[in-house]
Amino acid sequence: MKITDLLKISGIDLNTKVSTKDEAITKLVDLMDSLGNLNDKEAYKKAVLERESLSTTGIGDQIAIPHAKTKAVKAAGLSAMVIRDGIDFDSLDGESVKLFFMIAAPDGENNLHLEVLARLATMLMDANFKNQLINAKSKEEFLALIDKNENIKVNKENDKMKAGSYRILAVTACPTGIAHTYMAAESLENKANEMGVSIKVETNGAGGAKNVLTKQEIKDAECIIIAADKNVSMERFNGKKVIQTKVSNGIHKSEELINKAISGNVPVYNHGSKSSDSDDSLDEKEGIGRQIYKHLMNGVSHMLPFVIGGGILIAIAFLLDDYSIDPSKFGSNLPIAAFFKTIGGTAFDFMLPILAGYIAMSIADRPGLALGFVGGALAKAGTTYASAFDSSISVVSGGFLGALFAGFLAGYIVLGLKKVFSGLPKAFEGIKPILLYPVFELLLVCLVMVFINPFFGSITTAITAGLNSMGGTSRILLGIVVAGMMAIDMGGPFNKAAYLFGTASLASGNYGSSNGWWYGTTTCNSNLYNIL
Repeated sequence: MKITDLLKISGIDLNTKVSTKDEAITKLVDLMDSLGNLNDKEAYKKAVLERESLSTTGIGDQIAIPHAKTKAVKAAGLSAMVIRDGIDFDSLDGESVKLFFMIAAPDGENNLHLEVLARLATMLMDANFKNQLINAKSKEEFLALIDKNENIKVNKENDKMKAGSYRILAVTACPTGIAHTYMAAESLENKANEMGVSIKVETNGAGGAKNVLTKQEIKDAECIIIAADKNVSMERFNGKKVIQTKVSNGIHKSEELINKAISGNVPVYNHGSKSSDSDDSLDEKEGIGRQIYKHLMNGVSHMLPFVIGGGILIAIAFLLDDYSIDPSKFGSNLPIAAFFKTIGGTAFDFMLPILAGYIAMSIADRPGLALGFVGGALAKAGTTYASAFDSSISVVSGGFLGALFAGFLAGYIVLGLKKVFSGLPKAFEGIKPILLYPVFELLLVCLVMVFINPFFGSITTAITAGLNSMGGTSRILLGIVVAGMMAIDMGGPFNKAAYLFGTASLASGNYGSSNGWWYGTTTCNSNLYNIL
């Protein structure tokens, strides 16, 4: 679906006279309603304002894209307006806003909301195009400009697909897979066109990989640029010249990346080798802290669906239950509450193995995955040497910290054993991945985990005791502090520290002390998935 399929003449106003943010939103809602896209105008406006209360949709550079996805919308649509003098819209860059697009998406449209946002974001990166829209003399010209620009992009993609061969290939990816993924792709494509260099960019976005690179294209390309802040499939680039860097460099240093790619002075990527980790000339050298952070975030990102889904179901269980029946079984007293708590608890049971598994996979690729799962499961169970031989001995779960340790341990054990077994005769190559690696790796991880689990169990016990000893006022204060840390820097170090604390609390069973963390998580995730 194209942008021009959603935006009509009657939904555009180029001479709007409003002076406040609320008036601007009201006008855009009126335009949307005039298109016949709304079931309930007031309910839709309320949803837009609720979305706006989470964080501003003024994305900067004189642009705002307020939006809402709600049952009040019966058909997806766009409205647009221009305020030539600009108004204060609480934009991220603090500047006034002149160009507005409003998106209405019905609940049933799963990806339309994100797709339209992504397409608008990339098109509006062109300053000339944006200024042409602001200065358009008529609605017809405004709509024609959008149609022309969008057709150029479509034709460009079709031409690239027909060409079948490119000098440079690129892959862009960011953790959320919405804005930066496509902005980096757009920046690389625009700069390559200016320089007369043919390029194809694969985007690993929220809707999955698009414009996927083929085997023949990879074979024919001179160099591949990987501008990504998350793991992408790398084995396909084995033996090719590869530049690896941050997704932000794909946006802001596209010319440097392309010049580097066509210079020929790029190391050959050997999959599984540490010698081809990153391009240090365009990115600061990746230290141990940065590597640990990336591995940790790979585990956390895969764990999130289990944490959020399970946690919300457990919260529903507490909401529906009657505390007065049996306080010791709060959350499970009523059958309906027990149902939700059981489902949520089952999701939580996967949390620690998933975390450890994907940390290990980030470090050692696929051979680390199963090993990390087992290590995480052992950390969760709290198995020790004594309890392994006598099931009557009580154990304490190693919890979140134990699973973190298990993930890193599993990953680096895999790397270590690969080096140890590299000296074996070639006759053993066939049995390494199916026999030697699994048996020896699993044995080593289990031996270490059953030895270290009591240490992490004591830490978990101390954390649990400390949280349980808090009074009501202390817990409220803790919730305020943690929620504030989650929201203050939009995914930065404060956010990550608060997130890990909250997850550790939940992993140890302290649902009550994590209410503030849940509020902060919900707010922060809403910001990330909606504003971008």
